[in-house]
Amino acid sequence: MKDDRLVWVLAACARVLRPMLRLALAMGVKHPQLESMLRDLLLDEARRAWSAQGVVPNVSQLSVTTGLNRKAVASRVREVADPLPHTDMSASAKTLTLWLQMLTDDPVYRSLPLVSEGTEVSFESLARLASRGNVHHRAILDELVRLNMVSELGGRVELGASGFVPVADLSGMLAFLGDNARDHLLAGVSNVLGEEPRMLERAVFANGLSIEDCERLHQRVRERWDALHHELAHEMRRAVDAAGPAGSARIRVGIYTYYEDGAAGEAPGRPGADL
Repeated sequence: MKDDRLVWVLAACARVLRPMLRLALAMGVKHPQLESMLRDLLLDEARRAWSAQGVVPNVSQLSVTTGLNRKAVASRVREVADPLPHTDMSASAKTLTLWLQMLTDDPVYRSLPLVSEGTEVSFESLARLASRGNVHHRAILDELVRLNMVSELGGRVELGASGFVPVADLSGMLAFLGDNARDHLLAGVSNVLGEEPRMLERAVFANGLSIEDCERLHQRVRERWDALHHELAHEMRRAVDAAGPAGSARIRVGIYTYYEDGAAGEAPGRPGADL
C-alpha cells in the first residue's frame, strides 16, 4: 500500500509540474537550476514540517526526511530566496481593484481628476484610500501607466483595464502565476491530507466540444466572474477594515478556465463531471 501511495503521489506531482516545466523550458531554464531549486524547496518544506511539531531539526533529521545526504543538507541549510513581488501587497493592484468597484456602481468614475481640492473623488484620494496612505499616489499612477492599465492626460486619469493583469510586466505575470497556482494547489493538498476546514475546490469539464463553444463558455465565465469579483473585493475590504491590526489571516479566491483544440495528451475528462 505504501508503494502504491508513492506511485500515486509522484503521478500527481508529474501532472502538476508538467505545465511549469513547459514554462521553464520556454524561458531557457536548465536541469541544474531546476535541481538546485528542488533541493532548496525540499529542505525548506522539511524544516517547516519539523517546526510544526515544535522541533528545530538538525542535519540528520533533514537528511532522513528529504533523502538528501548529510553533506548536501549541510551545504544548503538556508532560507529560499524569492525575487518575485508579492501580489497581495501591491498598492497598485489595490487601487485598481477599488477603482473598478467604483466604476461598477457608476460609469462616470472611468475618468478621474488627478487631484481635487474639494470633495470630488480624485485619483489621489482613491490611491490614498486603497494604500491606506502608505504609498504616494504618483508612484501608484506611474506603475499603472507603465503597465498600460491607465492613461494620464490634461490633469485627468482614465481607466483602461478591466482587471489587474500586468501583461506588460513579466515579473508581475510570473508573480501572479506563482501566487494563484500555489494557493489553488494548497487548497487541494489540504483536502487530500484531510486538514480542516475543507477548502472549496471544484471544476467542471467536458470533451467533444467545438472551439467556438469553448470560447463562448469562456466568455460567460468571464462575465460571471466580473460580478463576483467586485462583490468579494468589497466584502474583503470591509472585513480587513473591521479586523484592524488584529487581523492575521489571509484568503485568496480565484477562478480559471483552460481550453484547447485537439488532443492534449492528458487523461480524458468525462463530460459534465463535477470535481
